[in-house]
Amino acid sequence: MKLSSREQITALSKFKSDRFLTTSFYLNTDKSHLTKKQITLSVKNLLNNHKTTVEKANLGKWKSESLKQDADKINRFCKENLNSHTPAGLAIFSCGKEKFWEVFELPSPPRNRILMDQDPYVRPLSAILNEHHRICLLVFNRKEAVWYDLFIGEISLVDRIEGDVPNKVREGGWEGYESKRIERHIATHLHDYFKEIAKKTFTLFKANNFEWLFLSCSDEYYQEFGPLLHPYLQKRLRARLNSKPGDPANKILKEASSLEKKLKDQEEKQILDHYISVLKKGGLAISGLKDTLGSLNRGGVQTLLITRHLSQPGKVCPKCDFLFVDEIKCPSCQRKTKPVMDVIDEAVESAMGKKAQVIHMDPPSKLSRYGNIGAILRYKT
Repeated sequence: MKLSSREQITALSKFKSDRFLTTSFYLNTDKSHLTKKQITLSVKNLLNNHKTTVEKANLGKWKSESLKQDADKINRFCKENLNSHTPAGLAIFSCGKEKFWEVFELPSPPRNRILMDQDPYVRPLSAILNEHHRICLLVFNRKEAVWYDLFIGEISLVDRIEGDVPNKVREGGWEGYESKRIERHIATHLHDYFKEIAKKTFTLFKANNFEWLFLSCSDEYYQEFGPLLHPYLQKRLRARLNSKPGDPANKILKEASSLEKKLKDQEEKQILDHYISVLKKGGLAISGLKDTLGSLNRGGVQTLLITRHLSQPGKVCPKCDFLFVDEIKCPSCQRKTKPVMDVIDEAVESAMGKKAQVIHMDPPSKLSRYGNIGAILRYKT
């Protein structure tokens, strides 16, 4: 199934086995950057390394057998499906002894990894959803208004209304008075129609809480319609489309998706430029892994910036959940820290749990000059 909602992640995270371990498998299948041979080799290497890890872990007969069953099933699935797999990423979750099996097609390429734990490792899924905006597409003319929902490359029809605005008819009359009366009548109908569209859009916003609004109408109509939008919606209006209400959904999707990518790239560049500017001035910004983790531990991070697929082992306090690069003991509670395979992933989870924004920057970027990780702060820590 396609990853399309947080509800899917919530449902997935509820699975937990008390007797066996769950295998979580993530694979970059982006064929615009990787060949089929490279993807197949990644699968082989991941599963071979996982086999070695399981053997060294001495988990006992039943757990080891369940994990082997998972690996075999994942391997078969990849052999049978990768050639026809078109999305940029793949995530598989399996616990053979509990007959648990879930497959997700991902819109963005994840970092290749395979892990075993009591429950599914869902953090990369949350990170992917965190990078996408839910967008309302409003397309209208004098005859019809159509609303679409766009999220993670999927478009769906939300609502549609027909307008009852009279056609422009020019009639004579003494010194053109009749024509002017008809024009005023049409203008009143048109204004009421625009008010209805604006009201419906705000109702949909309250129901769906979309982050961006894309609008398509003539410039003539926009001049009157724009001010009728609720101030919340005016702040979310990010782009104008050229689509028409009668256009096929896939045509509207293509235009909107192109605009979304352009705006997302602009947004990330603006955030990165702002971060560097604040950092150079000695303001509310921090760079480098150690200092960023310290600020994150103290709850001071507002926006976490990370080079995509950055990875590094580290430490975590089992009591405070504080993250460190190499601390043997937690400075706060003096507990002995435990090693974690990837402290960057732990940092992402911590940031999201504290309602901080997480931005994954595609390399190469200017962030590499600052240790590939940094943060804009809520306050100085």
